[in-house]
Amino acid sequence: MFDRPGTGERALLLHVGLQRSCDQDEIEEFQALAESAGAEIVAEIETRLQRPSPRLLIGRGKAEEVAQRIAETGAELLLVNKPLSPSQERNLESILKVRVLDRNGLILDIFAQRAMTFEGKIQVELAQLEHLATRLVRGWTHLERQKGGIGLRGPGETQLESDRRMLNQRIKNLRARLVKVERQREMSRRDRLRGQVPTVALVGYTNAGKTSLFNALSGANSSARDQLFATLDPSVRRMSHGIGDEVLLADTVGFVRDLPHELVAAFKATLTETREARLLLHVIDASDPHHADRRGQVEEVLESIGAGHVPRIQVYNKIDKASAQPGFEYAVGDGPARMRVSAVTGEGLTALAAATREACVGARVARRLQLEPAQSRLRARLFDLRAVTAERINEAGGWTLDVELTSRRWQQLCAQEGLLDDGLLREM
Repeated sequence: MFDRPGTGERALLLHVGLQRSCDQDEIEEFQALAESAGAEIVAEIETRLQRPSPRLLIGRGKAEEVAQRIAETGAELLLVNKPLSPSQERNLESILKVRVLDRNGLILDIFAQRAMTFEGKIQVELAQLEHLATRLVRGWTHLERQKGGIGLRGPGETQLESDRRMLNQRIKNLRARLVKVERQREMSRRDRLRGQVPTVALVGYTNAGKTSLFNALSGANSSARDQLFATLDPSVRRMSHGIGDEVLLADTVGFVRDLPHELVAAFKATLTETREARLLLHVIDASDPHHADRRGQVEEVLESIGAGHVPRIQVYNKIDKASAQPGFEYAVGDGPARMRVSAVTGEGLTALAAATREACVGARVARRLQLEPAQSRLRARLFDLRAVTAERINEAGGWTLDVELTSRRWQQLCAQEGLLDDGLLREM
């Protein structure tokens, strides 16, 4: 079998720009990806190509320069910021004598480290196997097609075909198991729809602070780390910040530029939460100097997964790092509303929770109700809805209730309980 060079954590980064130099934010993002995977960056090389080489991606001279730097630094791994074909990866490894990994393979490796749930592990393994399926042939270079002559007749393609068959069978089994998981998730979504509980999905570029915001709004304690793809497995919790109708928050995997197609396909079940949400909170790192570019890339991904039509609020997070003030900007034309918050300090979160609930279930209204003693069931229902803000016993032995709830819920109560739409105190 073809002996691939042993893996290691000492990495040399190769930044390749096609017909242009690499942008600084692209370089910084690739550095962050390498560090998130646990690599120790020992050297970096930048190069600009007019057109990629079919054999090595880079030219022969640049490959020799890379080999020299590897020898000088003792690097054990070459990370390339562009996708490599199986033959390019194999040829580079043959020349450099170190493990070579392209950007897609690096992201898959990070996802493999982050997956914690059963569903996440299945999704990652499926993506890895589909990525490996195109690279299987290079592992069997010693098994050439059968040749004539004594001692030259070998298994040839038989072993390769056997491996492909086992790989395809494993992929088939994983897809079947993922279908079952999708059905379970679909049942949960149907239950939420029957209960008329809206779901709000937090989306955004990786490391924009989605999980910190998710924890702040829901009271959850999901792990929030300052690294790319810290959250891989989706979480759904009730929004506990503020009062009012129940709203569910879904924390989803972060997006990144040129997200590998294998991952988009494998994480179909996770991305469905985004497509079917009532509202998207597009979390943007206000302290990131490239946040405008990141915002556009997230919008492109949302369009590609069929979530471009879902209403959204742009949430500029980390204003404590950007030295900005909390605030709210109403939507202009077809554009989304914008809010400035800090998940760490809590600035702007009350306004964000109120805007989120209003977008999902409508504006809140206040009413004063005069209930008779026989209407105790309605009184109990209003308390269950956490709609009562004040209560007094009236002269008839009943209750005078000040209630505050959404207009949608109020209309439901009027229809179900035979109430008249009067006694308006205020609208919020």
